[in-house]
Amino acid sequence: MMIQIHFIAPDQRTRDVQCAPGQSLMKAAVDAGIDQIAADCGGTLTCATCHVYVDEAWVGRLPAPVADESDMLDFAAAAVKPNSRLSCQIMLTPELDGLVVHLPDTQY
Repeated sequence: MMIQIHFIAPDQRTRDVQCAPGQSLMKAAVDAGIDQIAADCGGTLTCATCHVYVDEAWVGRLPAPVADESDMLDFAAAAVKPNSRLSCQIMLTPELDGLVVHLPDTQY
């Protein structure tokens, strides 16, 4: 079963991506060529260049961020909001089919 993710750019253009469950949202974005996800550290939770804003309708469906993720968000280039997450820490499961994430205007 494939999972569909909806990435919404700052200009409101939407890009829908099909991906397999079991990978991170960051990996799915990088594999799909989503330019707004830099992923400099490759998902090791040592940078904040995979910052996304999870759509409000989906925030409650995700596990809470771990302390290290919250700490790393302090280094995000774009404004951090209550729905900010690092996409490397969101593991895609069938329950997240249809997930909507908004991309920040910068990662640097």
